[in-house]
Parts: sequence; structure tokens; C-alpha cells
Amino acid sequence: MRGIGIDFGTTNSVIAMADDAGQVHAMSWPSCLASAPLQEQTSTYRTALAFRTKTTDGLRTIQSCGGPQAIAWALDPTDNQRFVQSIKTHLGSHAFKETRIFGRKQTLEQIIGLFLHHLVSEGVLSDGAKFPSDVSIAAGRPVVFAGDRPDEALAVSRLQNAYTNAGLPSPELVYEPLGAAYWYARDLKHQQTVLVADFGGGTSDFSVMRFDRKNGRLTAESLAHDGVGIAGDTFDYRIIDNVVSPKLGKNARYRSFQKMLPVPQHFFAAFSRWHQLSWLKGSKTLSDLDDITDSADEPEKLIALRCIIDNDLGLELYTAITAAKMQLSTSPTADFTFDRLGVTMKARIQRSDFERWIAGDISEINAAMDRAIHSAGLDDHAIDAVFLTGGTSYVPAVKSLFATRFGPEKIHIGNAFQSVASGLALVARDRAAA
Repeated sequence: MRGIGIDFGTTNSVIAMADDAGQVHAMSWPSCLASAPLQEQTSTYRTALAFRTKTTDGLRTIQSCGGPQAIAWALDPTDNQRFVQSIKTHLGSHAFKETRIFGRKQTLEQIIGLFLHHLVSEGVLSDGAKFPSDVSIAAGRPVVFAGDRPDEALAVSRLQNAYTNAGLPSPELVYEPLGAAYWYARDLKHQQTVLVADFGGGTSDFSVMRFDRKNGRLTAESLAHDGVGIAGDTFDYRIIDNVVSPKLGKNARYRSFQKMLPVPQHFFAAFSRWHQLSWLKGSKTLSDLDDITDSADEPEKLIALRCIIDNDLGLELYTAITAAKMQLSTSPTADFTFDRLGVTMKARIQRSDFERWIAGDISEINAAMDRAIHSAGLDDHAIDAVFLTGGTSYVPAVKSLFATRFGPEKIHIGNAFQSVASGLALVARDRAAA
């Protein structure tokens, strides 16, 4: 029996296959980034879509691409282009019912289904084979979906419909940290109670699992699950809010009827998700921004903000932010630099300041972990091992949280991107064989 694991993530997506012998093979895709030759392969597929229109003989068609190619399009934008990212974060939201892409209505299920189609059809396995059709599929889902009061039933229904829209067999939806737990436990020889923490772009998820090896077969018992809609994207926003937004006019003032008023915060709230910057491109919003700039005490900052909005520089801005955040994982300071189309911003960020900005987020992550352990009827001493996966697990404040609570000897860090998909593939294989 073979099994496929699909980790559809907020920022990156991954597919892995467990073969008849239990070996796991990652799927890869051609890299289309400007910094990499076309023949190079990537084992992660950026969760993004780009759309362009093309008119031939008077007939307009809409073209789409996903992953690295979508990023390449976004870095070289055209007027007839639409870029979509972080689609997973809307799954549990009633506010997102549909959008229009070049005049055509698209539901969230259709958009995610199109992305999954690109993800599956463009990838190859290590032996060059394409996505097999005769396999059991386990697809990841977060323990708690992102957003304010997400509707879990709505999110699950949408996710299942998206796989159908992609032309894929209906998968079994499996908690993402459970997949990571299977990957960690694959070589265990004795019983262990394991806390698994999976940090994605949009959510931080926890599972408490008890593993045992009986008659040469790994058995797993799920004891509890919990999560919170805080993760890597939230940490990015803290840097944006404290470092970047003040350089673009946050805290600036403008004159209105002989009074000096603060620049409205909704211009900067859009930075909470960089792709929301396109929402500011409406004619009224830009007209309001121009009026404010004319009487502002720091007009050059608002002119820079207008340039970023007009030229769709959000992706490049957040790329610079992510680079600084990654540098803070290995260094006490990081240099943030952004220089595009006349907008130049530089700052030296202290790790101590970054940790102060995310302190509230770390507390909420800790509270979700508490709930998972207590729901399992355990305390910290009953946890034999802690397995961390996902890019945010490398943030020193996150690692310190676990090392302080459980002791560094219990901490194990898995592959940031492959652990969940690889474990899901094993889950799919085992359940198909049962």
C-alpha cells in the first residue's frame, strides 16, 4: 500500500508519498525564482496564485499559475494581473464568500481547488513519476483555523470541496501536528508521550500523542489537540508595525479644519497581511491619502506609502521583513533594508526589542499549549518528548519557551517544511493497510 500526504499551508505547501516499504519521498517542483536557474527544483511550493489576462484575436482569456511561477509574476507585475496568497486563512470566515478575478466570480473553494490543481499537476516524485492516482490521501488541517471566531464546520466543508474541485479523490483530513507526530515517532522502540507543536504561517497547533511499538507495529493514541491563530505571519506584522509603518507615516499628523489630526490607522492596518495592500488601491482611498499628504507634517513618508501601494511592492517589502526575522534567529541584531523605486528604508532591529513586541503572542501560544496538555489529563512532567516543526520553531523566544518548560534534553526539532507532509503520508499508508 502507498499513501500520499498533502500539507496545504498558509505560506508553503508540500506533498510526500510513503511507498510499499514505508520509505517517504518528497515531491518537488521546478523553481522559477529569478535567483535560481530554471532547472533547479524546490521541495516546497509557495501557496500563491497569479492571474493574467491575454487577448488573442479579440478573445480574452485568463491565465493562471501557482507556486514559484506565481511569485515570479508578482515580482514582475503587469497592469492586467491579480496576485492571491494566504488563501488558507479565509477558510473559516463567513465574510469571504466570493471574489471577482477579471470580472469572473470565484468562490474560495474554486480558488483553493485551482491552487491544489497546480500543486499536484506540476510536481514530480524523486523517480520522476507524477502524482499517482491509486493511493490513499491524508490531507492536513489545522487544529484551530485562522481568523476571528472561525467556523470549523464551514472551513472543513470548504477544504473538502476544494479537493473535489481540484479533481482529487476525497482525502481524509488529519490534524497537521498529528502528521508531524507520526514522522517523529517512526523509529521509536518504546512507549512515549509526545507533545507536538506545529508552527505554520497562520496558526500554531498542538497535539499530545502516546506512541507504542507492539509486535513491530507503531500504535498511536491521540490524547488532546489545541491551537491558536498566531504564528509566523503575526511575528512579521510586529516588525512591520514597529519598524516599517512609522517610516511610512504612522504617527504622522495632518491638518483638517485648523486642527492637527493623526493619519488614519486603516492605512497601516492593511500591513497585517501584506497582500491586503491591494485593497488600498481603490480610487477613493488613494484620493483620501493624497488629500492627507497635502497637509501632513511629514508628507515624504506618505508619498513613500503611496509608491508602495501604487507599485504593488508588498511582496518585496515582506520578503525583506522575513529576511530580517530569520537573521534574528541566529544573531542578536538584524539589518532591515528596503530600496525600491525611490523608497529607501533601513533599520537595525534588536532581538530584545523583537521579543518584547511578540511577548503577548508567545503568551497566547503558551496558553494553547497549556490547554492541550491539561485536556490530555497530564502535566509537564508526563511529557517524555517535545517535537517542534515549522519555520517559527526556530525563533529563539519560541525555542526558549519549550526548553524552559520541559528541559532542553526533551526538545527535538524536525524539518521545518517536510515533517508534516511526510508524517501524513505515513498516516495515509497505515490507514489504507488497516
